[in-house]
Amino acid sequence: MLKNIIDYTAIFFFICLIAVAVFAPFLTPYTISEGDLSNRLVPPQGLNGPYILGTDYLGRDVLTRLLYGTRISLLVGVASVFGAGLAGTAVGLVAAWRRGAVDSILMRIVDVQLSFPFFLLVLFIAAVLGPSLKNVIITLMIATWAPYARLVRGETLSIRENEFIEASEAVGASAFRIVFRHILPNAAHILIVYSSLEIGRLIISEAAVSFLGYGVQPPTPSWGVMISEGRTYLYTAWWLTFYPGIMIILTTVSVNLIGERLRESSDPRKSLR
Repeated sequence: MLKNIIDYTAIFFFICLIAVAVFAPFLTPYTISEGDLSNRLVPPQGLNGPYILGTDYLGRDVLTRLLYGTRISLLVGVASVFGAGLAGTAVGLVAAWRRGAVDSILMRIVDVQLSFPFFLLVLFIAAVLGPSLKNVIITLMIATWAPYARLVRGETLSIRENEFIEASEAVGASAFRIVFRHILPNAAHILIVYSSLEIGRLIISEAAVSFLGYGVQPPTPSWGVMISEGRTYLYTAWWLTFYPGIMIILTTVSVNLIGERLRESSDPRKSLR
């Protein structure tokens, strides 16, 4: 019972995040760059004041930047997962279907990439491409496609052993039809579960890269940028880092709980109990 309540709370929180990302301009009277130096570093005032979560060192409303930062974090997480999943799925399908030398070459490339420490690889690619929102998404896509390729390859090799695949080949079905009509639908649930778990990790990765200055650049209000800007005022204006940090934690936890829920619901062993 308690687990269900926690899972449903995570789902509700994530839906609220999506709503905030979509309707951010209608939820606050301020803009992300609108500042008032006469009201800089105002502490959180709650619902009784004009600055509910306070202001930053330029007098900008923290709540406004936090709301718009939701857009950046969700965009980076979802877009990176989608791009990496698409590329990795294509590589995994080709490797499993062609087998032989093609499979060996593609899987060795995957092994080489997976041998690099993840965050060092992300920093290296980000430094080469340069800091920007687009480049952060491309960086995370390049750094995370390999696990999808390995996962899809394994699932495809397993599915190919089923009799319905042999029957399809016997009646002359093309490889394209077999892959998109039979293999991908049967492997989709695993991809969905893995992708949902990856979103949280990539949101944290974007925040870390932006914090180090290789990601989203000011004045764009990424949560990582907000933490980076607020670290100078950590002891005098705690709210500058506290609120974006809490949002990163809550978002990551909620996405991981949703992914775990999807994993449990798609577990074929559960139906046998």
